[in-house]
Amino acid sequence: MDDSEFDAALVTSFLQLAATQGWPQVSVLAAARAASLPLDRARARFPARHHVLLHLGRMADQAALAHPAPEGSPRDRLFDLLMRRVDVFQDHREGVLALLRALPTEEPATVALLACASQRSMGWMLDAAAMPASGLRGALRVRGLTLVWLWTLRAWRTDPSSDLSATMAALDIALARAEPLANWLSAAASPAGADTTPAGEPAP
Repeated sequence: MDDSEFDAALVTSFLQLAATQGWPQVSVLAAARAASLPLDRARARFPARHHVLLHLGRMADQAALAHPAPEGSPRDRLFDLLMRRVDVFQDHREGVLALLRALPTEEPATVALLACASQRSMGWMLDAAAMPASGLRGALRVRGLTLVWLWTLRAWRTDPSSDLSATMAALDIALARAEPLANWLSAAASPAGADTTPAGEPAP
């Protein structure tokens, strides 16, 4: 079992336990034992519980980026990319819901770390949709798309449908509301008013 397979197995086990026991009651070692994974390797790969959160986000990013974004408008591309992330959460629905319920009781540092990771993920989604995420205007795009993502998650939490129709509708509405700002930022970054802020690639 390579590192990628090991990490996925541990995160899956952790989320399965969280679904039945509650997020705060689950430890990395308990998840490793439940999945018959070596405890020493679990300790090395996941030194703290928040590493489970970070890896879940990376799993969602990798699923979104595994295939090129479809042809169409930036809005269409972002819709497809973000729904691929939702699909990963849907695969582990009850465990992720347990996490979201527990977030208000997590340590502020953990919540802040998760917020930063979410913004990095949105930077990757923007770049994949051919919308620059660097510079001042890119930072504004990242913040805007993060709000779109949070709005989508809020809808997903209460979406009972198997086809996630309510989630898709919420995402479509959120992207439509954000589109005027995105268009303005793109126009402002045109050659007539190019963005000269130094570029930087989002961190993994």
